[in-house]
Amino acid sequence: MRPRLSVFRSNRHVIAQLIDDDAGKTLVFATDMEIAAGKKKSAKGETLRIRAEKIGRHLAEKSKKLKIEVVVFDRGGYAYHGIVKAVAEGARKGGLQL
Repeated sequence: MRPRLSVFRSNRHVIAQLIDDDAGKTLVFATDMEIAAGKKKSAKGETLRIRAEKIGRHLAEKSKKLKIEVVVFDRGGYAYHGIVKAVAEGARKGGLQL
């Protein structure tokens, strides 16, 4: 079975994770806080949508290390618009098939 790409968003942050529902485990996890911590300069001026796309690409890079290429997208009840759509587009640009 394919892992599930689950997206959670709040007013300030975005979290995305790949979940193996059979085992009940999170395989890969990415958040905007994790990406911002890796930078020396602050992400001042970056919108949440831009950070969401970076999260998708970062998650795709991590999943390639585990040889995961195809996932099921779980938008978590949110409309496929804006931030949620940006995560999906970033994951596609990173090489994941949704």
